[in-house]
Amino acid sequence: MNEIIIMPTMAKQRINLGEYAEEAVIVEDTIIRTPSNLHFIEANTQEVDLHHLLNDCITPVFSKDNELTINHAQFIGTIKEAAQDFFRGETVDEAAIRVSHVVKGRIPEAVHKPANQLLESDKTIYYERAAFSIDVPSIWQDVNGNRLNLSIVGVRAYNLQSLYSKKVPELFRLAIGFKNQVCCNMCIFTDGYNSDLRVGNTTELYTAALELFNNFNPAKQIHLMQQLGDASMSEHQFATFLGKGRLYQCLSTNAQKRLPRLLLTDTQINAVAKSYITDENFGGDGGSLNMWKFYNLLTGANKSSYIDSFLDRSLNASEIAQGITAALHGDERYKWFID
Repeated sequence: MNEIIIMPTMAKQRINLGEYAEEAVIVEDTIIRTPSNLHFIEANTQEVDLHHLLNDCITPVFSKDNELTINHAQFIGTIKEAAQDFFRGETVDEAAIRVSHVVKGRIPEAVHKPANQLLESDKTIYYERAAFSIDVPSIWQDVNGNRLNLSIVGVRAYNLQSLYSKKVPELFRLAIGFKNQVCCNMCIFTDGYNSDLRVGNTTELYTAALELFNNFNPAKQIHLMQQLGDASMSEHQFATFLGKGRLYQCLSTNAQKRLPRLLLTDTQINAVAKSYITDENFGGDGGSLNMWKFYNLLTGANKSSYIDSFLDRSLNASEIAQGITAALHGDERYKWFID
């Protein structure tokens, strides 16, 4: 079998594709980063930096024993350290951080102050939800004409964790996959995602991150994404998917269980339809729609998800694109969505 040869900045590295190999591709050691005006998630988030999280935000505690949680800054710092150690010799970028749902408070001395007289030093804040993306731009591959950089994405949402108890293992979500540099869409597949990562401290978090990185098969993911470029759906089938996607939301729970899951909302299905008309990179031309473009319409719509549902829907976009591609070749499981 052949190999795809990836040449990072610091050292040449080969990723053996084994059974997934197609043909050897030699790429230049040029680092290309996502434009600053593009974000991996949008929705109701705002961009912050690690300095802000470290110096301006308090750390929530478990209320019954006052034990500290692992805060957002510790989460991000631990995963970056794991990435630097695992991908030693590669270029590991600073984290792009997005937060939402700010929780505001006051220090005890400012409890009785009118709101319009509060000083910045009187206020406390932390964010209920945070997501970050750490790119490794020296590991990349061209897929169907798009540059994809290796990327690590983490999510912490305190709303998914009860803090009204004694300290218990804390929930994190962590993924490794590829980020499309054209649009900043995240491409997440099953072996690169841990949706239920529970740890008691940063040492356990570091170890779990290394385990995820080690189990991730980049060659398999590249191969699956390349396969999407080899299939197309008709405009009629695409319109049928849009209609069935809306219909799916109205089905009973039992009826939904008989079908493959579809996590995109009505609003996101509408966004897929709009992008089909307006997106200059992945829109349709009135004829057939390449499944790689279809996949990127889904991942683009997912960027409007709230932080706590973002990674689950990223994975689901991959499942839908692969499933419908299989249906185009006669598989029955996802056939309902395009028939």
